[in-house]
Amino acid sequence: MKFFVDTAKIEDIKKANDMGVICGVTTNPSLIAKEGGKSQEEILKEIASIVDGPISGEVKATTVDAEGMIAEGREIAKLHPNMVVKIPMTVEGLKATKVLASEGIKVNVTLIFSANQALLAARAGAAYVSPFLGRLDDISQPGIDLIETITAIFDNYGIDTEIIAASIRNPIHVTDCALAGADIATVPYSVIEQMTKHPLTDQGIEKFQKEYLAVFGE
Repeated sequence: MKFFVDTAKIEDIKKANDMGVICGVTTNPSLIAKEGGKSQEEILKEIASIVDGPISGEVKATTVDAEGMIAEGREIAKLHPNMVVKIPMTVEGLKATKVLASEGIKVNVTLIFSANQALLAARAGAAYVSPFLGRLDDISQPGIDLIETITAIFDNYGIDTEIIAASIRNPIHVTDCALAGADIATVPYSVIEQMTKHPLTDQGIEKFQKEYLAVFGE
């Protein structure tokens, strides 16, 4: 399993990269820029200098029509070659995904509630799909079941789209999602730190320890 580190701190990205666990970054470059007095472009260059993986940028929640998503998606994609545009799972979102993907822009379709929606997103050209797994700090069994179903369907159709487990704030749920077949987990740096330093073995969570060993090889 690979990881997107979800953070608004450059220092956390550096630390996670030093641990060798990053495949990409989910962040808010404009927020970092505002706090650090740098431009968004400068922040993206700094992030890219730390990690080679994708950097995700989300279209505004107020952008609900395909034309608006396409226009904003193109602008987001221009910020950096590794940008992934996050699009909501709606009919308009799928229309935008199809256009953006045809232009070579990577798209992550988010808030997927069913395997059928994931399949539609993949067929529209999404590079990633992110199932909705309930509360951010309480991954539900239905959410894990959804990952398993999507994984099985994608394997059956030979679809290469990567499945991202939504932002996870409990290390145990990272394991659950990995065992369910998620390719990537979006996790805050604090969870990465907890996974590498405190694998919770004192609580007897054997499956977490096994997955920890499988992921980090230590």
